[in-house]
Amino acid sequence: MAPENFDRIIDRRDTASEKWEKYRNTEILPMWVADTDFMSPPAVIEALQQRITHGVFGYTNTPAELVSLVIDRMQRLYSWRIESDWLVWLPGLVCGLNLSCRSVGADGDTVLVPKPVYPPFMSAPRLSSRQLVTIPMQQQDGRWILDFDALEAAITADSKLLLFCNPHNPGGTCYRREELDRLAAIAERHNLVVCSDEIHCDLILEPELGHLPLASLNPQIEAHTITLMAPSKTYNIAGLGCSFAIIPDPELRRAFTRARKGIVPDVNLLGYTAALAAYRDGDDWNRRQIDYLRANRDYLVRELNGIPGLSMEPVEATYLAWIDVSAAKLENPAHFFEQAGVGLSPGRDFGDDRFMRLNFGCPRGLLEEAVRRIRSAMLNHLPA
Repeated sequence: MAPENFDRIIDRRDTASEKWEKYRNTEILPMWVADTDFMSPPAVIEALQQRITHGVFGYTNTPAELVSLVIDRMQRLYSWRIESDWLVWLPGLVCGLNLSCRSVGADGDTVLVPKPVYPPFMSAPRLSSRQLVTIPMQQQDGRWILDFDALEAAITADSKLLLFCNPHNPGGTCYRREELDRLAAIAERHNLVVCSDEIHCDLILEPELGHLPLASLNPQIEAHTITLMAPSKTYNIAGLGCSFAIIPDPELRRAFTRARKGIVPDVNLLGYTAALAAYRDGDDWNRRQIDYLRANRDYLVRELNGIPGLSMEPVEATYLAWIDVSAAKLENPAHFFEQAGVGLSPGRDFGDDRFMRLNFGCPRGLLEEAVRRIRSAMLNHLPA
């Protein structure tokens, strides 16, 4: 199979793509939901083709090789030793957020959630008969981080769970060890369980930074953490539905698996096939993808910060730009940019209507066209 070409524009129309179907029969460029417009790694495609050629698609157990790959990956990347029975396989990460809410505490207890954040963080507590308490994020030197003082002040006797996002979506923050140590100390002091969404852990854009799983810090926080990971965002295989939770504490793991029984289906065999190939053979491909994404990010920062009314800090991770549009004084920012021909995610969905989120995981040609449309619309909107 030919090597990847991230500049190649792949026509995703008429494929039932959620991303592209939203603007079907329009000229709007979809740059909202978090999947990329890149073809998955050749190794993943080849593995899927081989599995399909086999021709039998029955009920499937988790492949032993995939379990070993995840265990080895945690040790190799993070010096974190995990056990095979800590792994709970899931058909998606969002159900992991909901299962965490249902397996910690009782009806009416509070779940602490930083804001702005990926919208399912805010819906999961309510769907699980829990009370939502939001904690403000704060900007420090262009980085969005949790306000630790506000977090501790918000904790009450019925606070049982914190939903945490690292790398953060939106905002692209890669948390540092000292910040994670501070969070771990708060969780341990107040006996909080932390559900740590680390789905973007393989998309750190800054070469000098690295992802650090919260649970890997020490045995105490490890026992209080549900870690959620997946290859889906990194290798553009979200539609195949393969994620996993790492839950070291046996009692917490039993509660989690009990909450999923009879409701959450098992991972399908093609999801397992793609995940195995991605983790076994996809690292070199991802290094090249990260180089491409970093260049896209740098281009976007340079261009958007030159457009009056818009500003953007460089994200450290993910392929999701968090754009401050407050100075533009737009009555309905999402509609404004759609009228300009660019479909973005509204900041209000994440808890902050001053911002819009743009997915730059796409060929440079599409990104340049989106910027051209945004610039033209903004220049027409703002007075000379």
